[in-house]
Amino acid sequence: MAPLADLYQVSMAYGHWRAGRHRAPAAAELFFRRPPFCGSFALGAGLAEGLRGLRAFRFSAADVAYLRSVLPSTIDDAFFDYLATLDASEVTVTAIPEGTRMSLLFPQVPFLQVKGPLLVVQLLETTLLCLINYASLVATNAARFRLLAGPDMKLIEMGLRRAQGPDGALSASKYSYIGGFDCTSNILAGKLYGIPVRGTIAHSFIMSFRGLEEVQQRLPPRAGGDPVDLADLAVSWLQQVCVLLQTPPSKANQGELAAFVSYAVTFPCDFQGLLDTYCVRRSGLPNFCAVALALHQLGYQAIGVRLDSGDLAQQSKEIRGVFQACGAQ
Repeated sequence: MAPLADLYQVSMAYGHWRAGRHRAPAAAELFFRRPPFCGSFALGAGLAEGLRGLRAFRFSAADVAYLRSVLPSTIDDAFFDYLATLDASEVTVTAIPEGTRMSLLFPQVPFLQVKGPLLVVQLLETTLLCLINYASLVATNAARFRLLAGPDMKLIEMGLRRAQGPDGALSASKYSYIGGFDCTSNILAGKLYGIPVRGTIAHSFIMSFRGLEEVQQRLPPRAGGDPVDLADLAVSWLQQVCVLLQTPPSKANQGELAAFVSYAVTFPCDFQGLLDTYCVRRSGLPNFCAVALALHQLGYQAIGVRLDSGDLAQQSKEIRGVFQACGAQ
């Protein structure tokens, strides 16, 4: 882990070594000046990775050779020999428990204090900041979502495809879970950290269907009995939903309806719709409601919808209203 540092940390370490100050006792503290997101608290996270980084702190022969190649040739060879002997065995760490909330009233209270020889403490700065800052930021953001959503709403983290590489993705999945999320779409994070994994469907799945003729599967009622053509049921419900929404049935994309039916037959107890592939109001929403009502007729229950674009807050309120209207009818 030692090379996970900025080059100037090594340059400053050489300065301490040249001045004979490298073994002077030193202490460094990690704290935040103000809570992120204009909030009232931050959540401390990443401590476990920070401690593992300390245990793994050493420069290998290859590390030392690389530093020789990038630092000025005027540096004393004995300094590189000294680097090869370093570890963090003399460093002591004092930290608050991971996940502890830090109050706005005490924004400069240290999350972590590191004590040890000056040169080693200097070299650890970037490593610990890297392992703890991002983790705390993600956990704090997740905690804010949890507080806003309340204790009963399920939250799923799905940032893998937009994350800062695989390491950033795994960190985001882990610390979102620590911050209060229930599950992740990241399979590797689930495998490594035991986080529950969940998923929905993608636009590509919906766009791969063109019409109901592509859906041949039948679904038995949940209570038992002969399989039923779910597509036919959904079409009959679609007419009623469109009357309720005052939108022409012809505007509802048939490929999207076929995709919803196919997914519902495959996962009747876990059916959810992605609504904004075409038009939320005129297509995605009526198609979803039609399939959800068809499932309900057979004894199953849809679990929800997903929105990827537009004014998510406003759309969610409108969609909730439509669900309530469908339920009342």
